[in-house]
Amino acid sequence: GTAALIWNEIIREKVTNFIMNQSKEQRILNFVLQNAVRGDPCSVVDTIDKYCSQKEWAMNVGNEKGLILDKTVEEANPSVALELGTYCGYSAVRISRLLKAGARLLTVEFNPEFAAIAKQMIEFAGVQDKVKLLEGPSEKIIPQLKKKYEVDTLDFVFLDHWKDRYTPDTILLQECSLLRKGSVLLADNVIFPGAPDFLNYVRKSPHFQCTNYPSHLEYMQVEDAMEKAVFLG
Repeated sequence: GTAALIWNEIIREKVTNFIMNQSKEQRILNFVLQNAVRGDPCSVVDTIDKYCSQKEWAMNVGNEKGLILDKTVEEANPSVALELGTYCGYSAVRISRLLKAGARLLTVEFNPEFAAIAKQMIEFAGVQDKVKLLEGPSEKIIPQLKKKYEVDTLDFVFLDHWKDRYTPDTILLQECSLLRKGSVLLADNVIFPGAPDFLNYVRKSPHFQCTNYPSHLEYMQVEDAMEKAVFLG
């Protein structure tokens, strides 16, 4: 699994970037613009999955773990949701298509190039009224959510950014009083590449009730899992 990722992410991508003079993320967006149906979020999600399973691997949540994400969002039925790690906008589009009327998703992306791609992806999918993209580091944006973005508490949080930020950002969400009793956290890639500190923190904390969902790394047969942590107050 590691060797395959190194091949896909480092060698093949660098060669392709050099030859085509554009990033993999731009290629994913272009494929969507050319092949998906404008204003149809399901078509956008399916088209990204098609590209990443057949052409180039990318760090979206993917179709297999996407079903776990869908089920968790549907059960939480959030009015206000937060995503940490927008990347190309795949999961933002995936989550937003399940939101009830009047609900909103705030999605945070540190990389300005990824944020620019995601903005176009979200607009093409027609979900820009439900999704607000916040560009910057999560540790700076989380403390601004209440005053600047008028968030009382978060009903659902999807963690899919830097794995070493999972634990400090979860603690920050608690310190900023952004979690209420019943708030649902869902963390991706807790086995590969892995988030052992996060698993240790939420599983040992009396404030969380945890459920593990074994799965596979997106578009590969490499063992992975998602962890759901429900805040108990």
